[in-house]
Amino acid sequence: MKYSEFFIPTVKDVPSDAEIISHQLMIKAGMIKQSSAGIYSWLPLGYKVLKNIEQIVREEQDKAGANEMLMPTIQSADLWVKSGRYDDYGKEMLRIKDRSGREMLY
Repeated sequence: MKYSEFFIPTVKDVPSDAEIISHQLMIKAGMIKQSSAGIYSWLPLGYKVLKNIEQIVREEQDKAGANEMLMPTIQSADLWVKSGRYDDYGKEMLRIKDRSGREMLY
């Protein structure tokens, strides 16, 4: 694919809240775009890079004999209470209740 046909919205200025150099460079290069506070969208170039990194990590884990797994993003609050992390995230942690009334975290 030609560069001219690829969607890469580069910018000269970065948001003032982007303090880390890698964060600034990813925004300037058109790899990510901020949707709202702390929430970013992977743009086509960034997504392609992310997938390449995932593949490299996957290959190295396979060489080491590791098994890949996928865990749910919604977890029981009990796990977080037992580990002492429940209150560490404050209001930023999305807390919901399931149909049975049990507290769950996203």
